[in-house]
Amino acid sequence: MTETHSAAPVTEDTAAPEHGGRTGVTALALAALGVVFGDIGTSPLYALRTVFTIDGGIVKPIPEDVYGVISMMFWSITIVVSIKYVLVLMRADNNGEGGVMALAALARRLYAQRRGGATIFLVIGIIGVSLFYGDSVITPAVSVLSAVEGLQTATPAIGHLIVPIAAVILVVLFAVQRFGTGKVGTLFGPIMLLWFVVIAVAGLPFIVQHPGVLQGLSPTWAIAFVFAHPVISFVAMGAVVLVITGAEALYADMGHFGRVPIRRAWFFVVFPALVLNYLGQAALVLEHPEATKDPFFLLFPNWAQLPVVVLATAATVIASQAVISGAFSLTRQAVQLGLLPPLTIRQTSKREGGQIYLPAVNLLLFIGVMAIMLAFRSSASLATAYGVSVTGALVTDTILLLLVVKPLWHWATWKLVVAAVVFGGLELTFLAGNLSKVVHGGWVPLLIALAVITVMTTWRRGRQLVQDERREREGSLEAFVAKINTKHVPRVRGIAVFPHPNKETTPLALRANVEHNHVVHERVIIVSVITANVPHVPHAKAFTRDDLGFTDDGIEHVTIKFGFSDDQDLPHALHAACLAEVLDLDPDAMQDASYFISRGALRPMRGNGGMVNWRKRLFVGLAHNAADPSSRFGLPPQRTVTMGSDVEI
Repeated sequence: MTETHSAAPVTEDTAAPEHGGRTGVTALALAALGVVFGDIGTSPLYALRTVFTIDGGIVKPIPEDVYGVISMMFWSITIVVSIKYVLVLMRADNNGEGGVMALAALARRLYAQRRGGATIFLVIGIIGVSLFYGDSVITPAVSVLSAVEGLQTATPAIGHLIVPIAAVILVVLFAVQRFGTGKVGTLFGPIMLLWFVVIAVAGLPFIVQHPGVLQGLSPTWAIAFVFAHPVISFVAMGAVVLVITGAEALYADMGHFGRVPIRRAWFFVVFPALVLNYLGQAALVLEHPEATKDPFFLLFPNWAQLPVVVLATAATVIASQAVISGAFSLTRQAVQLGLLPPLTIRQTSKREGGQIYLPAVNLLLFIGVMAIMLAFRSSASLATAYGVSVTGALVTDTILLLLVVKPLWHWATWKLVVAAVVFGGLELTFLAGNLSKVVHGGWVPLLIALAVITVMTTWRRGRQLVQDERREREGSLEAFVAKINTKHVPRVRGIAVFPHPNKETTPLALRANVEHNHVVHERVIIVSVITANVPHVPHAKAFTRDDLGFTDDGIEHVTIKFGFSDDQDLPHALHAACLAEVLDLDPDAMQDASYFISRGALRPMRGNGGMVNWRKRLFVGLAHNAADPSSRFGLPPQRTVTMGSDVEI
């Protein structure tokens, strides 16, 4: 089992791009509409409906309740999305990248000198990632179901086909993941732009007819609603949170588009469209209380409802695609940080590094999505489960934000307190409101998160045990070199590359090669790959030739440093190291190099300590299903050999 983590070398053109020029910013803002805002942009399909149907309809379609709910929705979007994420959190980037993993890495770097700080932030990051996986399973199911459910309003006769139709759409969605999103990606932005225009236009006539609904934008209505009906408002908060689903995507996708295009798309298109649509739905409910059963689709005249169902379905597919792609990216980051076993990662675009496909993750997501959709069978039921993962992720981001603002921006204490009270107080209320729904479906994302946390912590601990055991078996590299020199082991022509985590001990494959073949190559390159707590590492800082401290006699050690968002391709990295003259080799000579992978069988042993037996068995199972190192590192199969010895844990 190889303990090396690798990614393709980062060149200058792989860094976060500069988004300059009006044309460039506009194009990126349009692209962001299709990737960043799909989730939050489709929330109007089910958010207000869920508020008025939650707990049997305790929120009534009367002016006091409607204005109170709309006020809560508007200020939730304003405070959490517009202020916290778009204006504040997007400034806390980690070399241009965002997301809970990048934020946790930033926090670890800022508190690197504090004892135990790195572990704490890693744990917080694991929790945030785990909740995101829960979101990734629920989003496709609830989004597609909510769109297809529009058929009940447009054509009630085929209402019984909603779940089968949604299932077919999801099957196709996951089936096409292997081809990547490059070919259809250019359509995402225009479709979502059309979606936002349509939902904004749909709300306007009702606002014009009932301009009094605008008073719901005043925070006084939310405050009055809370004080007049504390229990009802608390329950309603569990559904109000649905208006901010997808807020994490604003931050997580910052590295792809830049903060300026995302901000412009939000403030000029998405935010106004959402507000107009929610106000329109509220005005409709005030005029026709029975519209609470489906206020979104009832905004449209009969002739437009079916076309809107089609458009809504396209929008929800795009929203689902964004979440699935996010899960792929997040998984790659977790693998690079040693939190998950190595997985097969396929690049689906020659130009876009972020377009990747992970077969194992795709399969697990598909199974999870289909299972919960067939179990809940309606978006209303799923919406209850949805809120727990969303609010948990929001709280995780806020905790990390509060920890980094002091060292990062030197915030005064009073600013920190205000942020904690406003952001933290609101989100903890959301979380509390959703935790009360755990027995009604909220257990789903918690169960998913618990499973992911168990896998990540087990893999991380097991990997450490394997490293400790292997270190004893490997022995000193200096002593090994002295031994082969003393015994005059024959040297054969060629270059042998041994991926290995350090320069002090001997790769097991190198020992096995000498013991079984009784030869050593003329040039032996031991390669250690380090994953830094940044998304990308500049080319000039990626390669280091290390001094072994003894006469190496053709044996040398090089360290390659990569960011956690980079791709895997070890031969390309070594070729680049030769070009950078870090390695004194002809770059073309690396085309004939042989690669030796140190990998042996894992044997869980009772009583060895370190982990309980069931976690050892889980770790061994994960290791057995991990990606083949040769394909993971991009090694040529015809020039790659796997050697080593068994390891007991």
